[in-house]
Amino acid sequence: MNKEIALNNRTVFITGASRGIGREMALKCAREGANIVIAAKSDEPHPKLPGTIHTVAEEVVAAGGQALAIKLDVRDEEQVQAAMKRAAEHFGGIDILVNNAGAISLTPVEVTPVKKYDLMNQINSRAVFVCSQAALPYLKKSEAGGHILNLSPPLNMAEKWLKPYAAYTLSKYGMTILTLGMAGEFKRYGIAVNALWPRTTIATSALKNVGDSSLNARSRGPEIMADAAREIFVTPALELTGQTLLDEDLLRDRGVTDFVPYACNPENADKLFPDLFLD
Repeated sequence: MNKEIALNNRTVFITGASRGIGREMALKCAREGANIVIAAKSDEPHPKLPGTIHTVAEEVVAAGGQALAIKLDVRDEEQVQAAMKRAAEHFGGIDILVNNAGAISLTPVEVTPVKKYDLMNQINSRAVFVCSQAALPYLKKSEAGGHILNLSPPLNMAEKWLKPYAAYTLSKYGMTILTLGMAGEFKRYGIAVNALWPRTTIATSALKNVGDSSLNARSRGPEIMADAAREIFVTPALELTGQTLLDEDLLRDRGVTDFVPYACNPENADKLFPDLFLD
């Protein structure tokens, strides 16, 4: 493999970056001197959820990066286009797009409101299309080779993943299908497109909303996803593209052997809860 590409002065646009995995990726890249665009709807404090685009921007600067906080609804095509333009003008371009914003409802078709179905597909698969298309003109100009990273799972057509929450599964698989299609389409531009998914559940606010109170203790922290994303970003673009990657497997391939520090409760490091869509 060729020499790693430095993240210093590269511009990383992350949707849903006000908390959780998106925030952790922002801080990971910031520690290496990257410019971070924190794009999310959370520009005011939420009574039940920590973090806003502004608090993360402060953390990014403290970590050694440059920050631009943009209030963004990824469902709004005009907002997305304006945000990409603003980011590129502010930092002189865009090198990496992380489609991290997500919506989840683990409900079967019979009881899933159409409004919820639409929300998940708009924020998950449709936003990947809208954001990637809007970022493309800037990613084409990336001197190091552009990257698009989508947080979506490998395609697993087993009934057990389709039957209980088909609407959510469809929205996430749609992200992965777009990943594979765009990887082939954008290869001629030197742009890599990959999907990344956690092997275990990750302790985030979203997990609290869908799991029981014991699930966090059997999960890993978002740091493992940030470390895996970093490995993707420093890889020369066309050496790694069109892949549906798992965080743990990728890090093992890059030489990581100790995964205990990633566990929220180290005593449970050998009995973690596997994430959705993984057999």
